[in-house]
Amino acid sequence: MRLRIATILAALLLATASAGAAPEVMVEGGPLQGVAAHDVTAFKGIPYAAPPVGDLRWRPPAPPAGWDGVRKAESFGPDCMQNPLPGSKSPVTPSEDCLYLNVWTPETAGAPKPVLVWIPGGGFVTDSAANPVMDGAGLARRGVVVVTFNYRLGRFGFFAHPDLTRESGEGPTGNWGFMDQIAALHWVRRNIAAFGGDPANVTLIGESAGGESVSRLMTAPPARGLFHKAAVISGGGRDRWPTLAEAEAKGLAFARDAGVKGGLADLRALPADRVRGGITLLDKEEKTWSGPITDGRILQGDLVPRFAAGAQAPVPLIIGANDDEFSFVPSIFRMFLNGPHEKAVEPNKAAVRAAYGSDSAMRRAIASDVVFVEPSVALARRHAATGAPTWLYRFGYVAEAKREEGSGAGHATDMQFHFGTLDQADFKPTAADQAMASLMGDLWTRFARTGDPNGGGLPSWPRYDAASPRMLSIGTETRSVSAAEPVIDAIAAARDATP
Repeated sequence: MRLRIATILAALLLATASAGAAPEVMVEGGPLQGVAAHDVTAFKGIPYAAPPVGDLRWRPPAPPAGWDGVRKAESFGPDCMQNPLPGSKSPVTPSEDCLYLNVWTPETAGAPKPVLVWIPGGGFVTDSAANPVMDGAGLARRGVVVVTFNYRLGRFGFFAHPDLTRESGEGPTGNWGFMDQIAALHWVRRNIAAFGGDPANVTLIGESAGGESVSRLMTAPPARGLFHKAAVISGGGRDRWPTLAEAEAKGLAFARDAGVKGGLADLRALPADRVRGGITLLDKEEKTWSGPITDGRILQGDLVPRFAAGAQAPVPLIIGANDDEFSFVPSIFRMFLNGPHEKAVEPNKAAVRAAYGSDSAMRRAIASDVVFVEPSVALARRHAATGAPTWLYRFGYVAEAKREEGSGAGHATDMQFHFGTLDQADFKPTAADQAMASLMGDLWTRFARTGDPNGGGLPSWPRYDAASPRMLSIGTETRSVSAAEPVIDAIAAARDATP
């Protein structure tokens, strides 16, 4: 009954947009006023947790404060603290006060709508929900409610110290960024009906670190029941994250380097720039920063073993990767990239080389296959083995203006197709590019509605079955193909043989 009343109120409030008034909704903190344009209303910069500053630094997210009067939700909140990548398109600056989310909802009444919650990527050190490529308006026009949010990054989001562990008692510690993600999902459950969304039909989706976040949350007990479908885009999955004890040792090293001789109060009093440090995708300051942690409370083990044990949520899953993730790395630098990945397949290296057919083919593709492609297959195989609906894909579409002989779809080049934000591209999109964006939007919204990406005139996409594995090959021709690949099977044999 409460959901039905909330849905009716949401429809009435959002309908004001068509009458020329700025649309308003009521959430737990108070009334919000959004901005309507082109059949979609956007609500930006909504606090889903209290600012994690001062004494709240390195604590679980606290409830946000309410507000008096109508809060204008017209602008994005700050990015979380980071060293932005060169060429970052985010229109806002980083701040410790960054736990905000954004909602795009179509201006249509009717039944509660499916909800797509997107987690940004960026290697857990950068990126932003304000990135124009992640504008949710295009997907919302297809009849879904879209949510994006920020979560703490770098040393603000992933930091352990023995004193923090003692302070947390039996509660979680270290993975503050994952606690933020879970808090955002709780906020969605409590409030999304006000925007016309269905809290009982939430699809969690992310790319890169956002994709790995999705698969990790599938195995996290505190996230169980907060989403009902999952999609992992180029999320890897074979990473071994440090234990809490290993992360605590790096936290102690950071405190020593920072000259902190007191307790947590002194750590929390450090200037934000000192905590941020120089952490980037290329320099993760591994002597003093752990990154995400296998803390034993939220994250209880490595992904592949957890999936193999059936410890993940039994939700419908789409998972896949791009066909040439590291295509942006010039061939002259491939030797530096390939070393650790060739070491990863050492137990079966001769078979891996033979499967590639030549050393040059191996050098060109092994990093992409080891880091992204094979892990997506490994997780698909294990998830499907539990009986949960699973679909595997490979994305190989390259914009017509970007095509080069011998090069495929690089890391994150698919994002503008997923969101339909080709207006943000650094090329002039063609009709074929627009058609690919339309296809991806149809696939994601179909999956969000029904839990199955098939139907509605879309390409046939069989569920993954290890006995006769199939996947959707997405490219200039999109079709179902065999997922039995000698190279990936050889890599899997090597990875599975490594303890």
